[in-house]
Amino acid sequence: MSVKGKIKMKLNFFISGLFCIVTTISCATEPRMMSIYSHNPMQYRDPYFLQAGQELEKRARQNDYERARNVILFVGDGMGISTITAARIYAGQKRGLDGESFKLHMETLPASALSKTYSHDSQVSDSAATATAMVSGVKTRSRILGLTSKATFGNCASAEGAETETIFDIAEFEALSTGIVSTARITHATPAATYAKTPNREWEDNSQARGGCKDIAEQLIDWAPLVTGFEVVLGGGLRHFLPTDKGGRRTDGRDLTSEWANKSEKHYFIDNLNDFRNVDFSTDVNVLGLFNDSHLNYELDRVSQNIKEPSLAEMTKAAITRLSQDKDGYILLVEGGRIDHGHHAGNAIRALEDTDAFDQAVAVALAMTSNEDTLIIVTADHSHTLTIAGYPSRNNPILGKVVYPGGTPAKGLDGKPYTALNYANGPGGNCLVDSCERPDLTDTDTESADFRQPAYIPMRSETHAGEDVAIFASGPGSFLINGVMEQHEIFHVIGRATGLIPYPSAYEN
Repeated sequence: MSVKGKIKMKLNFFISGLFCIVTTISCATEPRMMSIYSHNPMQYRDPYFLQAGQELEKRARQNDYERARNVILFVGDGMGISTITAARIYAGQKRGLDGESFKLHMETLPASALSKTYSHDSQVSDSAATATAMVSGVKTRSRILGLTSKATFGNCASAEGAETETIFDIAEFEALSTGIVSTARITHATPAATYAKTPNREWEDNSQARGGCKDIAEQLIDWAPLVTGFEVVLGGGLRHFLPTDKGGRRTDGRDLTSEWANKSEKHYFIDNLNDFRNVDFSTDVNVLGLFNDSHLNYELDRVSQNIKEPSLAEMTKAAITRLSQDKDGYILLVEGGRIDHGHHAGNAIRALEDTDAFDQAVAVALAMTSNEDTLIIVTADHSHTLTIAGYPSRNNPILGKVVYPGGTPAKGLDGKPYTALNYANGPGGNCLVDSCERPDLTDTDTESADFRQPAYIPMRSETHAGEDVAIFASGPGSFLINGVMEQHEIFHVIGRATGLIPYPSAYEN
């Protein structure tokens, strides 16, 4: 057993025994239910937390199921239903197959549901609030990480007393291993939600943080609920960990990468592909890998330009290899962060290529794990305004202009062709103050890497969309994924499946 496991067992034995003495809750429960954490997460009285927990309790009590030892939560940032459909067709066509009937790996998971993505204060949310919902079990205000809705945006003082404990916090205290993998900055909204508590998602380093709040990068390095903290962290965002004299943005002089490496002889920091491939992830090393100053490159560019960064699938394989060394189990977040950025740029091809790369990471996880002990959940934090329309014929290139069955090019009332993929808003908009004339795409290669899909409303950046997103799941507890769910119920699904979170009735009185 690991050092962390031994310490945890001793602490749990003492604290759970004490808990049994001073409470009326029975001690004859599942092992993980009588633990340091499972009886009292900080946010357990939050109304969102209680509502979601009660809903899951109804479902869980209706079925007997094995406990999940491991959990992998895949988040395709911005991967709405239309993105999944377009990516399915894109992936199939790219492989010379029938795109419409092609099946992504995520679509083979047996359980599915829809997730409602609104935040406490927004119909259409951002990634900070939605990620917080998934890993903390509460809805909060947009642009806030790891805090309940009691906190207000940008107000450092409001964070006190509003902190949540994420499923990663709880897993660490329960001696499970934990990890994060992302193609975005590790300090960006979705990965940061696993460990950071801040009223402003943009406070990624100390030059940005205000009011005495700890910055997000600092919180990652200092995040160690029991012994080691995260066992593996792989992604981008190096600039937020380095001082200005080393090319970073930190004005406090701290080199957080060195601080990580100095934690123990088994802590390693890496920043390049060669070192990544030389790490033996089958050992008990603790690895922080930051492979770009900001986000990792789009998959389309990484491959076409031979950029020396690991793929999302490679990082996922490395993380699972490392975390699997812990026989107590693990919880891993894998984010396809740049799907979202491709959409914001109105550039569907990069969003779809990153969705395909994300799906390849799902395939790696399915191949490396067992359905008997590993719960895999694949979902999105929110959607985007991408549409697929216009009666294109079967096998019409998904990035191409619409051609009707029979071969006739489709045209609008203005006599000009149009694309199958479009956005409701974004950089591809052509309606200006004095005119609204569509460009003639007849001689335009709409499948080129830098083509921006047309948009109805012109904006510098395309926005998120508010419709429900998909959830796919397999493994122990996956039956809890069904129907139309509140997004913050995902936390409770993980908690029930692993036994880390008790039923709400345990919180009464």
